[in-house]
Amino acid sequence: MSLTPGPSRGSRPQPTVYFLKTERLGFRPWSHEDIELAMGLWGDPEVTKLIGGPFSGEQVAERLSREMTTMRSHGIQYWPIFLLTTGEHVGCCGLRPYKSEEGICEIGVHLRKAFWGQGYAPEATQAAMEYAFHSLGVKALFAGHNPGNAASRRVLEKLGFGYTHDEYYPPTGLNHPSYALTAEEFAQRHR
Repeated sequence: MSLTPGPSRGSRPQPTVYFLKTERLGFRPWSHEDIELAMGLWGDPEVTKLIGGPFSGEQVAERLSREMTTMRSHGIQYWPIFLLTTGEHVGCCGLRPYKSEEGICEIGVHLRKAFWGQGYAPEATQAAMEYAFHSLGVKALFAGHNPGNAASRRVLEKLGFGYTHDEYYPPTGLNHPSYALTAEEFAQRHR
């Protein structure tokens, strides 16, 4: 549990409550107070170059607002994730509606550059997968990545996703390799 300043109760910081944890990471919902965290993530051109960036401050604020709206409307979002030991913001990982009528969500992860290559992407994604299948009853997960992002491809394959097709992604103007994993496939892999 990390400590962050909370509502005034003297000078004691309030503990951050995470609804989902891994060995190293904690997940919580975005709030309006997180604009600096959002800017540090989606405002970084290195982080966003393969997902349609760079993004302006206004676009980052719109993205933060969209995530909070998705949470209110669907109970899911790309949740901000933090190191349990220090409370540092690592990035975001989570779900968004994809084909809701079929019980399919999209899963994704965006990490701050300082946390690349340390195993946080598969760790966070695995936790989001378990949450989707076990807590939310999602039937399948969809994921896609920029064709130039070999690291994302390796993470998805490692986690059991199978390539299904290429899908046009308007923010990049490219056809992104796309993958799926069903609840049944996930259950078979985790027996």
